[in-house]
Amino acid sequence: MSGDPATRAWTSLYAFVEAQGRRAELAEALGFSLGGGRGKVLTRLGDGPLSLRDIAVEIGVDAPYATVIVDKLESHGLVERRPHPDDRRRKLVALTDTGRRALTTVEQILSRPPAAMERLTDAQQRTLLDLLEELTADDA
Repeated sequence: MSGDPATRAWTSLYAFVEAQGRRAELAEALGFSLGGGRGKVLTRLGDGPLSLRDIAVEIGVDAPYATVIVDKLESHGLVERRPHPDDRRRKLVALTDTGRRALTTVEQILSRPPAAMERLTDAQQRTLLDLLEELTADDA
């Protein structure tokens, strides 16, 4: 691999994360695929109900596509639309009990470190964590 260290590090990090994909495991655990932004919406709703407009902004899609995503999640019984308490013309989208259980499953699967992490010593893992926290500090 050629290039400057930043390019090489990014390429390696990206390849590592991509190789650890958990889509198949998630699909098997949930009984359906979370593609098409559904996983992002499910995760965002873990913090509480959102309007369709807020969902669209949160995940960076247009309102019609946010509606498609919510419709799909609703068809699986993961979310429900509720009247907005301050504006009867608007709806809020909230997790159902089934949606909360699904979110817990998703979080457990996605937070489990890949086996390759065991090749690093504790000190190396702490160094990696420090570096990644430094890189993501502005995103918080």
